[in-house]
Amino acid sequence: MTTTETYTEIAYEVADHVATITLDRPAKLNAFTSTMMAELARAYTEADADDEVRAVVVTGRGRGFCAGADLGRGGATFDANDPERAAERKDVGTIGGVPRDGGGVASLATAACRKPVIAAINGPAVGIGATMTLPMDIRIASETARFGFVFARRGLVPEAASSWFLPRIVGISQAMEWVATGRVFDAQEALAGRLVSKVLPPDELLPYAYGIAREIADNTSAVSVALSKQMLWSMLGEDTPWAAHRTDSAGIYHLGRSADAREGVMSFLEKRPPAYPDTVSENYPEVLERWPTRPADMD
Repeated sequence: MTTTETYTEIAYEVADHVATITLDRPAKLNAFTSTMMAELARAYTEADADDEVRAVVVTGRGRGFCAGADLGRGGATFDANDPERAAERKDVGTIGGVPRDGGGVASLATAACRKPVIAAINGPAVGIGATMTLPMDIRIASETARFGFVFARRGLVPEAASSWFLPRIVGISQAMEWVATGRVFDAQEALAGRLVSKVLPPDELLPYAYGIAREIADNTSAVSVALSKQMLWSMLGEDTPWAAHRTDSAGIYHLGRSADAREGVMSFLEKRPPAYPDTVSENYPEVLERWPTRPADMD
């Protein structure tokens, strides 16, 4: 296992081709701060660049996943003109003439990561604790998890690009019910609303998440998974299947000639485990414009 020591509010570890990101402020129920924002963005970039990493599991330390933003500054918590907040985020930049939303910094780094990201939601996930999971590719929850898109109850609006992600995941009607009421709901309601795909007893949550990660790492081509992830998310914004056909054709053309495709076929015919030689860093075909972590109109 390799552990990166330079993080302070998350933990980042790599073992058996799986990176684990653990939100690590358990005394504060892993409440989100500017430091956590920056460290999450850096961890996703690190995982994306590391060919040893085939999947990412994200969870929280202690009894919470993430209780939302740290409200330690009271009424000035979300005020971009507050000197302390401005100093903390001086390097984040602006977009559209206003300071970038910190939740979006973390969530767009999640979306840009080409490795599949599995959320193992072990407890309360409220506000940014809920929205940060939306760009993750697979979400599973403990029976003890609670969710809340509580922004309207704090005089705010949803952040972390969740106005794009949430309706695509659960549909506009369910999204609006949760956002307009701002109420906190349990894991079974999250399952019924398709926010998560499975609810498990607490002691089974991480083993199940790692089981998915291991199935990916042991049986699939890293390049195939990375491009497939980008294709599926990108097609959510297209109007017709012709855009998908164009992208599919480019993907099949490039990967069909690859060493991984030859290995995938031959390992199947020879009835043996595959040993895929290609890597994301060297062999990823740029058939789609990758989601940037820094938008073009950001200063």
